[in-house]
Amino acid sequence: MTAPDDRSTPSTWPAVAGTALRVAFGIIWVVGAALTWTDDFASHYVGYLHNAATGQPAWSAWWFQLWIDLVTPHASFFVWATRIAETALALALLLGFARKITYVVGILFSLLVWSTAEGFGGPYSVGANNIGAAISYVLIFAALIVINLRAGPSPYSLDYLIEGRWPGWRKFSEWNANAPLDRVKRLPWHMQAPALAGVLLLVALLLAGLHSALNVKSASPEAAAAAVTPLSLASTQPIGKARDARLPPLTAGDSAEVNISVSDDTVEIASGVRYQAWTFGKSVPGPVIHVRQGQTVNVVLTNHGTMQHSIDFHSAITPPNLHYADIMPGESIRFSFVAKVPGAFLYHCGTPPVLLHIGNGMYGAIIVDPATPLPPAAESYVLVQGEWYTQQVSGTLMAGNYEKMQQIRPDEVVFNGAAFQYAAHPLTAKPGDLVRLYVVNAGPNLWSAFHVIGAIFDKVYPDGNPAEAISGVSTYTVGPGEGAVFDLTLDEAGKYPFVDHSMAHAVLGAQGILLVAAPGEALAAPTVSKAPVDANAAPPPATGPYKFDAAHGAQLFATYCAACHQATGMGLPGAFPPLKGNAAVLDADPAKHLDVILHGLQGIAIDGVSYPSAMPPFAASLNDADIADIANHERISWGNQGKPVTAEQVKAARAAGK
Repeated sequence: MTAPDDRSTPSTWPAVAGTALRVAFGIIWVVGAALTWTDDFASHYVGYLHNAATGQPAWSAWWFQLWIDLVTPHASFFVWATRIAETALALALLLGFARKITYVVGILFSLLVWSTAEGFGGPYSVGANNIGAAISYVLIFAALIVINLRAGPSPYSLDYLIEGRWPGWRKFSEWNANAPLDRVKRLPWHMQAPALAGVLLLVALLLAGLHSALNVKSASPEAAAAAVTPLSLASTQPIGKARDARLPPLTAGDSAEVNISVSDDTVEIASGVRYQAWTFGKSVPGPVIHVRQGQTVNVVLTNHGTMQHSIDFHSAITPPNLHYADIMPGESIRFSFVAKVPGAFLYHCGTPPVLLHIGNGMYGAIIVDPATPLPPAAESYVLVQGEWYTQQVSGTLMAGNYEKMQQIRPDEVVFNGAAFQYAAHPLTAKPGDLVRLYVVNAGPNLWSAFHVIGAIFDKVYPDGNPAEAISGVSTYTVGPGEGAVFDLTLDEAGKYPFVDHSMAHAVLGAQGILLVAAPGEALAAPTVSKAPVDANAAPPPATGPYKFDAAHGAQLFATYCAACHQATGMGLPGAFPPLKGNAAVLDADPAKHLDVILHGLQGIAIDGVSYPSAMPPFAASLNDADIADIANHERISWGNQGKPVTAEQVKAARAAGK
């Protein structure tokens, strides 16, 4: 009996099936590659990474942060690299070119996409059913490799033509390089067309079923843009100039002329971050109007914007259909009302959808002094609380996101339009002064629990009406569309933070500082005594030579540090300093960096911004290797490029601090 010849011609059908799978897969890649050439893809490229990082477990945070830090300053390069890579893979699949290299590169590229922009298909939680499209691409590339190994050269590929002229090309094209070129014969022409069509249809149905089963959804440009928050883009430097919060002078006479223009303007909502707003008077909030009870307010509203707008005064008793009418661009409306009731009131655009117009910045405060004046205040300030619901336009430019407004998912909660501005630029008063705060909540959605830390209000005037005054209050709730007036006297010099005591709102920007001090007066330092605990007593030392464990460092940072310094490394303005770009973290000499981690710190000022919150020492709870892992994590994250430290350096810093 003759032994079988390994050069015998096998069935042609595996080659046809492999070709059909490759071409169908190539069509999918063509569609994906085409989408990378759109402006939306380029504009929101970094946003896809932020979107994928949202909600991921702490152990993987370092991986996403690594790519965000790597891509952000070089986004244009990565956009073009992605476009070229996807287009090249699509063409190679369609033509059957350099299949051996194409399949390997395709697997690696798909794994990279799956682990970054697709967030490993996660985050995984109850009800999650999407494992990501790219991981299925890996399996298809692997299937193509298996088919090529079994079927040998494909007569339906560009590689087949090249191999006929240059046999050496097979090292780039064939996984089974020993199979003879004529091993697989083409089907007769009358069979090729229906065979390929049938297999293509079958493969298309299989891929469609797989897509449906996995519920694969690519991150849309809108979702990617919405995932980028203004606070994640904000500069570590304080906002350059805060809005002047002082109450403007009272308008004299029996009437007050109020001329307000509407326009589309770009305003700063966080340090270095701009927002495409609709404004009254080119600012958010609009100009403060200060009148007296009984005055006639003559209003002229002129629309220089790009859509219809209106104005609604909560201080007025007047027919809305007559005076709050919508006006088109280029139009004006005039009306008058008598300010009959004293108080701190909101004015806003009333054009539907009102949520969108207020959410885009169309609001301000009107203060109506009572006919019988309140006791004179040494300092009077107006704070208008508002919310920003954003999506990224490009870079640090943001615009409104109506879906977030409807779902009440604010990215910032602010006083006078910008997050944390009065933490860097405090309001001021002298000890013993009567300070009056006019607080108006523009919303459009959230209630404010207004509170000054370290103070109890002398008087609170709900809606600003002296007839309703209450006393002995530390926190008072101001609902959306409401206002209140707060009087307080602080006899002792110091820094008194004012916040929305709904602490999630404070973290998003609704906080500032009232600095009480005489001119040139230095504030006293707190008197703190140490507990009788040896803070330098280290836990059992690590065994063996030190080697930086990135995953362990990320886990330790998440456990001990992220609550204050945040996973973004940006800290909390006015409370905890940023580690991103921090001079001590970047210093080649790690002595100060390690000393702070080991022995703690009682407040610090960086670039003129005070961070009064204390950092506890970790010398007693973490060994030298742990401290080194945390320090190294901070030195390589968020774009930092600090010199690595060793456990020996930690040991020396521990000894120096004893």
